[in-house]
Amino acid sequence: MTIEMTGRPAADRPIKVLFVCTGNSARSIIAEALLRHEGASAFDVSSAGTEPKGINPYTLRVLEEVGIDASFARSRSVNEFLDVRFDYVITVCDQARQVCPVFPGEHESLHWGLLDPAAVEGTDEEKMAAFRRTATELRGRIDRFITVARRVQSGAIAPS
Repeated sequence: MTIEMTGRPAADRPIKVLFVCTGNSARSIIAEALLRHEGASAFDVSSAGTEPKGINPYTLRVLEEVGIDASFARSRSVNEFLDVRFDYVITVCDQARQVCPVFPGEHESLHWGLLDPAAVEGTDEEKMAAFRRTATELRGRIDRFITVARRVQSGAIAPS
């Protein structure tokens, strides 16, 4: 994980997070859905892609399996967010990390390099297994992120 800290989220508002990947079809959408679900009103979450492709149907299936409503989901371009200030910008693929634009203001940039489940070829079950692995890995990272982001916001720990 790469960390570049230049500010701290304000304690009186939701923590603003943007997840970025290349296509905004799988990893970033799953991360957004999980943080929306697990973080509830403490977080204001969005996702975007450097080259948005539309949402992969397996993304919707895996979110449905874990009981998360993905009706909010829409594949968007990072260009829609260039004037938005975030507390955290998290890239979830190496390619997006390399081409992610610079966002305004003070924020922490994190990188969670994840394999692309949409790149898996094979049977329907093999593809679903890849999406399940991604969702499981993201859930663990999201759970840890929520704890740390809330502590940073409250001032209980200093940003690194």
